[in-house]
Amino acid sequence: MATTTTSHSFFYDLLSIMRTVTEQEHELFLQTYKRLPVEIDRAEGMYVYANDGRRYLDFLGGIAVNAAGHSHPRIVHAVVDQMNRYAHVSNFFYQDAQVNFVEKLTRLSRYDRAFLCNSGTEATDGALKLVRRWGSVRQKSEVIAFTGGFHGRGYGALSIMDKPKYKEGMGPFLSGTKVLPFNDLDRLAESVNGATAAVFIEFLQGEGGVRWANPEFVQLLEHLRKKFGFLIVADEVQGGGGRTGTFFSFEHFNVHPDIVTTAKVIGGGLPLGAILTTEDLAEVFDYGRHGTTFGGNAVACAAGSALLDLIEEGLMEQVKVSGSHLIARLKELAAEFPERIADVRGAGAMVGIELKEEAAPIVEQLLSKLIIANATNETVIRLLPPYIFEGEHVERLIDALREIFTW
Repeated sequence: MATTTTSHSFFYDLLSIMRTVTEQEHELFLQTYKRLPVEIDRAEGMYVYANDGRRYLDFLGGIAVNAAGHSHPRIVHAVVDQMNRYAHVSNFFYQDAQVNFVEKLTRLSRYDRAFLCNSGTEATDGALKLVRRWGSVRQKSEVIAFTGGFHGRGYGALSIMDKPKYKEGMGPFLSGTKVLPFNDLDRLAESVNGATAAVFIEFLQGEGGVRWANPEFVQLLEHLRKKFGFLIVADEVQGGGGRTGTFFSFEHFNVHPDIVTTAKVIGGGLPLGAILTTEDLAEVFDYGRHGTTFGGNAVACAAGSALLDLIEEGLMEQVKVSGSHLIARLKELAAEFPERIADVRGAGAMVGIELKEEAAPIVEQLLSKLIIANATNETVIRLLPPYIFEGEHVERLIDALREIFTW
């Protein structure tokens, strides 16, 4: 009987090997992702290598994650060292890996307290709980957010978003929430009142098309905060971690939010998110009020610490310079093809190319030229490369786009 079981197992394993990864994925997974037709073998620096030997220039960075590039040796070394000590012990214990990471994160961000989780979605939902608990003793419960914002896929996050494709058939959502038009001063002024607990905002929207908040909109938001005493929650999941040449995108404005949600970059390629607060909010969550089993995992914190070291050593300054060059070259391209390109915007390693046509077909053509990018908000090519991109990478992208637009 044992021999039969073993032979069946061997036969199943052999069949699995014979089938492609793509075929197995279609059979084994809930089909929630529209994956690119590429099976990944490995990745290094600015490049992703497919199992067919093709090398792709990565201008997506794992969707705004791999700031230091793929397989950075210092991050790999930090992960291996921590794995050799331990991988996970839970938040019942004090851990130097967590403390080292949070010390660096709070110092770079200039915030006082942190709660560690695993993702941007978790950070959003935790921040919503924090806001509601803070407001419960102040008769403040309403939460405001803006069109075009993306805050995650959890129920709390979906409740403060306006994307029908993510929300259809999933309601009812949280009550006491409003989604206002982004950058609409009149609607903001008439909607905020004494019952407003918080305003959630991406100062540089990612999925919304790489759109900045207008300076006058931020100025009004700050004025209304002083008048009504609500909290500003900055979603820096995509725009944070040095991506725009400042540690957080809101630093491009004269504002200091009460709460920051962040993730992606800060984990150095591993799942890690954080809620950052000022000292004034330190006691809103008491013992047991919020928690997570894996949040602040030691291995993720080790990777994140190594990444933050690289940022302190000049990686953020590097992306400020290279990002300015990228945007300048793209604007020159836009001047060549005014009938195709409507706008170029963003900062650092977060850049949007707004087209006068759908972006998805252009992104598909880039992939055929072995360049990875992303289409968002229907007409925008979104670039979220590792911070280590250089002039040669920019020129390859420009040449590819020029060829596509010339056809």
